[in-house]
Amino acid sequence: MSQKSSMSRFFRLIKPERTYFILLALCSLVSNTLITMMPFIMGIAIDDLLKMIKQNGTPLSFDSIQGLILRPVLLLIIIAMISACFSFIQERMMASLSEKVTLRLRKEITLKFKKLPMSFFDTHQVGDILSRTTNDINRIAEVLLTGINQFFSSVVTIVLGIGMLLYIDIKLTGVVLVLIIVSSVVTSWVANKNKRLADTNQEVLGQLNNKVEEFFSGNLEIKTFNQQQETAKQIDETNQQHKKAFLNSQFFDFAIYPAIRFLNQLAFIISAILGAGMVIQGTLTIGLIQAYLQYVNQISEPITNFSYVINALQSAMASLDRVTYILDQPEEVPDTQDPVTIKNSQGKITFDHIKFGYTTDHLLMNNVSFTANPQKMVAIVGPTGAGKTTLINLLMRFYEINGGVISYDGQDITTLTRKELRSKFGMVLQNTWLFEGSVADNIAYGKKDANREDIIKAAKIAQCDHFIRTLPNGYDTIISSENGSLSQGQQQLLTIARVILANPPVVILDEATSSVDTRTEVEIQKAMSTVTRGRTSFVIAHRLSTIEKADLILVMEAGNIIEQGTHQELLKQEGLYATLHQSQFKE
Repeated sequence: MSQKSSMSRFFRLIKPERTYFILLALCSLVSNTLITMMPFIMGIAIDDLLKMIKQNGTPLSFDSIQGLILRPVLLLIIIAMISACFSFIQERMMASLSEKVTLRLRKEITLKFKKLPMSFFDTHQVGDILSRTTNDINRIAEVLLTGINQFFSSVVTIVLGIGMLLYIDIKLTGVVLVLIIVSSVVTSWVANKNKRLADTNQEVLGQLNNKVEEFFSGNLEIKTFNQQQETAKQIDETNQQHKKAFLNSQFFDFAIYPAIRFLNQLAFIISAILGAGMVIQGTLTIGLIQAYLQYVNQISEPITNFSYVINALQSAMASLDRVTYILDQPEEVPDTQDPVTIKNSQGKITFDHIKFGYTTDHLLMNNVSFTANPQKMVAIVGPTGAGKTTLINLLMRFYEINGGVISYDGQDITTLTRKELRSKFGMVLQNTWLFEGSVADNIAYGKKDANREDIIKAAKIAQCDHFIRTLPNGYDTIISSENGSLSQGQQQLLTIARVILANPPVVILDEATSSVDTRTEVEIQKAMSTVTRGRTSFVIAHRLSTIEKADLILVMEAGNIIEQGTHQELLKQEGLYATLHQSQFKE
C-alpha cells in the first residue's frame, strides 16, 4: 500500500473522533502560542531595563528594578500557568482518544472475523493473524498516544517560531530557513526509507510469531521425532531475520534524531555569531537577539521531535496497512434479506448438480447429486483428498457453491440464514476442540441454557459420565484441549455429549474414531450409535466396517461422487468401494 493511501486510511480511521482532534489542535495552538510569546516579552523587558540604565547612567535601585520587571514577570507566570492547563487538557484528551480509536479498531477486527469466509483462515497462518491483531494494533495505539500530541505541538511551535524570527529580522532568518529546509529534506528521505523498513520488520515479526505458535502446538511431535535442534535452528534463523529487520528499522528510526539535532545546533551557532555582529553594529538590540536565539532553540527541539514523530507515524502506517489488509478482505455472501425459518425440521438434504471449486478457474466438483432422506445414515468414503470434508463444508455453507442447489427439507439453504442453517447440525470432528472451562460448560457449549441434570444425562448417553466423576472436581473440573488432563478419546466423548445435549436434527461425524485406541473406539461407537438414532447423519470414515449398515454410501474420488448405494449394492458393482473393502478385509 502506498504512503498516500496509508495516510488516507489513517484519517478515515480517526474520522469519527475528528471533533476531538480539532479541539486537540486548538489546545495545542493556544498553549504553544502562549509559550511563543514568552521570549518576546522577556526581550522587551531586558531592552527596557538596559534603556533605563543607559538613561540614568548610575546603578538602579531595587525599587526601580522591581517596578520595571514586576509586570513582565507576573505576565510570564500567568502565561505559563494557562499554557500548562491547556497542555494538561491536551494530554488527558489524547490518552482517552487513543483508547477509543484502538478499541473501535479491535471491535472492527473482531466483527470482521465473524464475516470472513473459511477460505481466509485456510489460507492465512495463525501466527501472522495474531501478530496483525495484537502487535500491530498496539503499535498504532502507542503512536496515537504520544505521536499525535507531539505532531500538533511541533507543527504549531515551528510555524509560530518561524513567524517570530521573521518579525525580528528577515535577513538573519534566511540562514535559519535554509538549514530548516535541509532538515526537512533529510527527514522526508529518512521517513520514506523507514516506512519500507518498518513494513519488512512487521512482516518478519509475523513470520516469527507464526513459527513460535506452530512449534508450541507441535511440541509433542517435535520431541517424539527428536527434532528439537532442527526446530531451534529454524527459530534462530527466523529470529536473526527479525533482528536484522528490527535493527535496520530502529537505526533509521533513531539515527535521524542526532542528525537533525546537529543541523539545528548549527543554525543556533550561526544565528548567535551573526546576531552578535548585528548588536555591535546597532541594528539589533540585546533583548531581541536573546529572544531570537530563544526562538531558534524553541523551534530546534520541535524540528527534531517532528522528524522523530514522522518516523513513528511511518511505522504506525506499516502496522495500519497490515491491520487494514484484514479489514479489506472480501466477506461471506450476506444472508438473504427475507430468510426462511424451518420449524419442524425433518433433515432431508439434497445436492442437485453441485459445482464447486476453491478457485473459479479450477472446479473440484463438477456434477454432484444425491439425496439424504430423513433419519437415515449417509456414509462418505474415499481416498485422502477425495473431497469428503469439502462436501460437508458446502452443506454447512462454509464455502459457497459455483452451481446447482443444496436444499434442506426442500428449501434452498441460501434462503436460510447461516445461523438458522447451522443450528440444524451437530458436528463431531476428528480433531477435538475444548475451550478452557469446566467440563459442564464444555458439554453445554451448543446449549448454554442447559441445566446440570440435562448435562449429566447427555454425558451418560455419550459414555463419559464415569470418567468425568473420577476427575478432581467432577463436572466442575477445569479442562481444555491443551492442558493434557484428558486423553484424545475422552475429549472425543465430550464432543459427542455436546452434540447429544444440543439435540440437532442432523449430525455429522468426521472420522471421529480415527485417532483412538480399540477400547475407546468401542465406547465412541456406542455413543455414535445413540447420537445418530432418529436423526439424519453423515459419517465420514476410513474404516469401512463401521459404515456397512449405512442407508446410503457415497464413494468420492477427485472431488466427485463416482459410486453411491448400500454396502451390498456397491460390492456387487465391483468398483472403487469393492476394491477398498477388499483391501481392508485382507489387512
